[in-house]
Amino acid sequence: MQSLSSKCVGRSMVALTKTFHPRYLLILVVLLAGLPFRASAQDATVVGTVTDQSGSVMANVKITITNAETSLARTITTNDSGQYVAVDLRIGHYSVKAEASGFKVAEEKGLVLNVGDRRRVDFQMALGAAQETVTVEANVVHVQADSGEASNLITGQQLSQLSVNGRGIYQLAALTPGGSSQINASAPNVPVGGDAGVEFNGMRQNHNIYLLDGGEDDDRGGAGGMSIAPSLDAIAEFRALTSNYSADYGLSSGGTMTMVLKSGTTQLHGSAWEFVRNDALDARNFFNPPPQKVAELRQNVFGFNVAGPVTFGKLYNPNRTKTFFFYNMEWRRYVNGGLTNQTVPDPASYGGDFSTNSTVINVPTAAQVTPSVLFANCPGAAAPAGVVQGSAFPGNKIPSCMIAPNATALLSAGKRSLELTTTSLASSPFSATMLRNRSRRTTGSANGAAPTFRPSATHLAIPPIAA
Repeated sequence: MQSLSSKCVGRSMVALTKTFHPRYLLILVVLLAGLPFRASAQDATVVGTVTDQSGSVMANVKITITNAETSLARTITTNDSGQYVAVDLRIGHYSVKAEASGFKVAEEKGLVLNVGDRRRVDFQMALGAAQETVTVEANVVHVQADSGEASNLITGQQLSQLSVNGRGIYQLAALTPGGSSQINASAPNVPVGGDAGVEFNGMRQNHNIYLLDGGEDDDRGGAGGMSIAPSLDAIAEFRALTSNYSADYGLSSGGTMTMVLKSGTTQLHGSAWEFVRNDALDARNFFNPPPQKVAELRQNVFGFNVAGPVTFGKLYNPNRTKTFFFYNMEWRRYVNGGLTNQTVPDPASYGGDFSTNSTVINVPTAAQVTPSVLFANCPGAAAPAGVVQGSAFPGNKIPSCMIAPNATALLSAGKRSLELTTTSLASSPFSATMLRNRSRRTTGSANGAAPTFRPSATHLAIPPIAA
């Protein structure tokens, strides 16, 4: 028998190689090897109990669960307690049928299974011929009575209609009740460099975890981010579990975000898209007033999906109900021109000139700083003309001799750097005029009190610049 089987297999392989060139067979093997094996941790579950009209449980009732998109059917039977459990069901639309000898066929159609769902479908069988069928349409809104988890589901239809800035997956998690979002709206949808700043129930973001088709999609060293950021248009459903979920998801103490990729069906489908953001279409930033050039913004996210059955005519899957494929490709191009609006001291104050400042600066009293220390660098170690300890500096200007040479050199270097910066950025989106005007408005005392100039013991005196 072994030799006969071997000969049959050998003849089949020879016939197959005659029909198809070996090169194409090799390509087929490579493609099948590259197909991902889907994990079942995020699939749905259907449970139920079958009883007769008197309420007694019925054993050995045939339960058939059929996927409407792929026509895949699974058959199980009820146990001695009349209960059944169907696990690892792909998300989608289903019909559930119960059959038993001497009873009418009971069927529930339009059952929608979402990611991580646990749905209960009970049947009460009625006496009658097997040719008779009692059909019930599933409720669109159902109460989750078999699980106490707190979660938020975003369906595929909602994903296609949500206006998500930047097409970022992290922003889907921010839509969950109980979530606190710190996400930068301009952050791109990338695993490294993206913004995953979403916290749940007071936990830190690095306590969150992301699951993709049941597998861990988490960057363990990336403070709660993903290692792979899939395309938003490749996601079939997104669910954020925040509290009281089952031990199946016991990998984090924060939120658990579960994502399921789309799948092929019995029909060939395809789609393409492009999402565009451009500074020409946006309003001017408040901190980027005219006539300055608008900061450059270019966001182009474009790609396509292709899905359908894997079939080779009569050789394999002629009914298109066994094997399916889904392929997604997306490109993301980002140019985010930033604006810098930094408060800096007025360059004139580097030499001790606070004449443009309305706040009066006083000379330290003799009790605060002795004259020998205060005027050590002045000619004759005497107070400059008009400078009286305890009184205001004349013209609100600190004499240069009262500033240590080392401090002057340090401040001069900073002033030269500022001059070079304002010159080089005069034609950029950053406004040098804004910088100077901003510095003048913010230079001075924050609390309104008159600041006092006090040199340090080492004479490295730096004029006070109040924020």
